[in-house]
Amino acid sequence: MNSPKIERALISVSDKTGLTEFAQALVAAGVEIYASGGSRRHLEAAGIPVREVAAYTGFPEMMDGRIKTLHPKIHGGILCRRDNRADMAAIAEQGIVPFELVVVNLYPFEQTVAKPSVTFEEAIENIDIGGPTLIRAAAKNHEFVTVACNPTQYQSILDELHQSGTTTLSLRSRLAIDAFGHTGQYDTSIFGYFSNLNPVKYSTSAEQFAESVPDQIDLYLELKQELRYGENPHQSASLYSSPSQVAGASLVNAKQLHGKELSYNNLLDLDSALAAVRLLPPSSVVVLKHNNPCGAATSNSAGEAIRRAWEGDPLSAFGSVLGFNVPVDAAAAGFLCDGERFVEAIIAPEFNPEGFEILTTKPKWKANVRLLAAGKIVPGRGQREFRQISGGMLCQTADDQPDDESEWKVVTNSQPTNEQLADLRFAWIVCRFVKSNAIVLAIEQMLVGVGAGQMSRVDSVEIASKKAADRARGAVLASDAFFPFDDSIHRAAEAGVAAVIQPGGSRRDDEVIAACNKHRMPMIFTGRRHFRH
Repeated sequence: MNSPKIERALISVSDKTGLTEFAQALVAAGVEIYASGGSRRHLEAAGIPVREVAAYTGFPEMMDGRIKTLHPKIHGGILCRRDNRADMAAIAEQGIVPFELVVVNLYPFEQTVAKPSVTFEEAIENIDIGGPTLIRAAAKNHEFVTVACNPTQYQSILDELHQSGTTTLSLRSRLAIDAFGHTGQYDTSIFGYFSNLNPVKYSTSAEQFAESVPDQIDLYLELKQELRYGENPHQSASLYSSPSQVAGASLVNAKQLHGKELSYNNLLDLDSALAAVRLLPPSSVVVLKHNNPCGAATSNSAGEAIRRAWEGDPLSAFGSVLGFNVPVDAAAAGFLCDGERFVEAIIAPEFNPEGFEILTTKPKWKANVRLLAAGKIVPGRGQREFRQISGGMLCQTADDQPDDESEWKVVTNSQPTNEQLADLRFAWIVCRFVKSNAIVLAIEQMLVGVGAGQMSRVDSVEIASKKAADRARGAVLASDAFFPFDDSIHRAAEAGVAAVIQPGGSRRDDEVIAACNKHRMPMIFTGRRHFRH
């Protein structure tokens, strides 16, 4: 059968981008438009003739718009097969007219639940029911019906409509595939929201969704960008976005303002940098190299913070990735562009005009430095995160929540000073972003030594102490997990470490505590481990 001429269009959209122009072109081509709710009012306000869905079905909108298009006269007109005599006889008998074009997009569920202040009730009301049903019906019957679920598709439909009065099966098939993907993504976003609900934040009616481990998890990933290569040049790679991950600023949704395209390794480092500055106090900077912090500092300004973070390990900082949790200003940019400093990429909430100009005009590396604006950086929400293994996936809640300091215990005879306590708090945050076995040394809220990824904890202490050199004297030490023996404490004391923070929980905790007491070194047990494999 030839493609049916487009005579009637059903329009029900939340995103009205380009709708007026599209509808005007449809009317000019002789297409009769049926619309509901806000779409009808929008078109009428633009002077476009439109028939109201409720007037056609004889059934009024009700329940605050929850019931609009869920009616046999609508779905019969979409699902009828034009080459099936029984279908055509049935709709004729019931006074149903066929629709050749369905233009529908959905309530903005993802955008709604991405708001930090969203309530459970708001999320529920932004779950579209009629829209997905219309889209799926039209996509199922794409042999005869054209479906548009994105304003970017309007022009391709008009191009073919103007040529022949209809669309080709090839275009309808492509649009149907997009439509099923659109509704699939939408359902995955809803599933992801309910799976990640925080029962502390949301009402009792939401708790049942937060406390159970789902029997199955559907992951919908949308291609965002093809990458030049993976970790190494011989590996292919690409970046996908996950619509169900909606908490606060994210790397995938950050806006790249400048520089060449991001690499696979850039993205891994930038993600770690963003995670770290989420937890650090305002005016903090982290310097990442090979997915480990090699510098970090908290200060009273972005310029001072980057200066101190860089000086933590200037050798390793060359060619690094930076994370800021405050805007990059002229002082911070000026420091980076002074001398032989070189960075691959910077992520920050935003870049002040002066800072942006300096970074993109002054340094030798101005053409290539990647600058990413992430928007407001807020704490994480403990969402589920995934890691692929052979034959499956591992799933866990993200380790992005601040620790409860009321559970911390000083277990030594000596008590930390207020200055030491501030440094211990800083070091404890940074430590969780270092690969295990992780040891970090810090002084005056500045990272001065890191021991990462060693098979022996005392080796990590040795490396961190060597990195810190003379700055280890008076510094504090953070360990991501307990000390199995007291040898690490004795080595830290030799380097001049003044205080320690660690989870505790070893069978030899008493020996470790005794070693700290011997060296008059205060130590805190946090009761929580922060491995990062």
